[in-house]
Amino acid sequence: MAISPLQRLRLDAISEAVGGRLTGQPELLITGASSLEQAGPGELTYVEGDKHLKAALASRAAAFVVVRHFPELARPQIVVPSPKYAFALILQRFFVAPYQPRGIAEQVYRGQDVRIGSDASIWPFVTLGHRAKIGSRVTLYPGVFVGDDSVVGDDSILYPNVTVREGCVIGKRVIVHSGTVIGSDGFGYVLHESRHCKIPQLGGVTIEDDVELGANVTVDRATFGHTIVKRGAKVDNLVQIAHNVTIGEDTLLVAQVGIAGSTTLGHHVIVGGQAGLADHIAIGDQVLIAARSGVNRSLTSNQIVSGAPVMPHETAIKAQAVIPRLPELRQQVRDLEQRVRSLEAAKPAMKNGKRRKKK
Repeated sequence: MAISPLQRLRLDAISEAVGGRLTGQPELLITGASSLEQAGPGELTYVEGDKHLKAALASRAAAFVVVRHFPELARPQIVVPSPKYAFALILQRFFVAPYQPRGIAEQVYRGQDVRIGSDASIWPFVTLGHRAKIGSRVTLYPGVFVGDDSVVGDDSILYPNVTVREGCVIGKRVIVHSGTVIGSDGFGYVLHESRHCKIPQLGGVTIEDDVELGANVTVDRATFGHTIVKRGAKVDNLVQIAHNVTIGEDTLLVAQVGIAGSTTLGHHVIVGGQAGLADHIAIGDQVLIAARSGVNRSLTSNQIVSGAPVMPHETAIKAQAVIPRLPELRQQVRDLEQRVRSLEAAKPAMKNGKRRKKK
C-alpha cells in the first residue's frame, strides 16, 4: 500500500501518532505499508512477537512496529504495547483516503418525506422509500434499497446492492457489504391440514453502532419485536441470522454460520465457520464455538466447545482422535466377542467333565 511521493511521512510523525517509542532514524521517510512478507524498501510493517522475528529479518521493510526492541533487527523500530493494533491505527490515519462527500445523484428515487443528513454520498440508482431517514456523511452505493420508515445512521456505508427492508434501523458507523439483505421475512409457518400457512413477519431489525456485515449476509426481520445485532459485532460473509435472534456486543460470526430463530448470543462470543445453532437456545458471554459445530443446547459463559452435537472441546478432541482407529477397534470387538462365545461354549463341557471325575 503506497502513498504519493508528495505525502511521504517521517517515521517520527508516525511514531508520535500512536504514542510509540522510536529507535533509529526519526527522519526516515515512509512511502507505504504492507505485510512482513510483501513490504518493500521504504515501507512500514509490524512484528507481533518473537515468533515472527525470523520473518522480520528476511523482510525488505524499511521500519517495523514492534512489541519490544529487537537488537538483531538493525532497522528503525516503533515500540508499542500492541503492534497489530497500532499498525491498524496507522493504516486508518495515514493510508486511508479521508471521506469526501459526493452529494446526491440525480438518478436517485426518493419516496415521500425522506430526510437526508449533511454531506451524504448517494450514488445513482439508489431507492429510498417513504419516510426513510439517512444520517450525515452516509454513503449509499448504486443499487442500494432502503425501505419505508427505515433509518441509516451517521457515517454508515452501504455497498452496492444492499437491501434494507421496511422498518429497519441501522446505527452509526455501520458497514454493510454488497448483496446483504436486512429485514427479509423470517422463516415462519404453521402446518394446517397438511399445508404450510405463512405467519406474517411484523417486526423489524435493529443493527446497532459500529457493526460490520459481510457480503451476502441475511438478517431476517422478527415475527414481533426486533432481530438485534448489538454494538461492535462483526459478521463475515454468507451468514444467516434468523428472526428474533439477538447477537451480543463485539461478537464474531465467521463465514457460513447459521443461527436459527429466537436464539440469543452473549457478548464477545466467537462462532467458527459453518457452525449451526439451533433455535430458542441461549449462548453465554465469551463462548468460543469451533468451526462446523452443531449447537443443539444452551451454553453457559466462558467455555470452548466443538463437535456435532456440541461438547467440551477437550472431549471433542479425544473423540476425533478415536475416529481413525474405529475399523481396528471394531475388529478387536469382533475378536473379543468370538473369544467370549468360545469360552461360554466350553463351560458346560468343563462342568460335565468335573462331575464325571467325582463319581
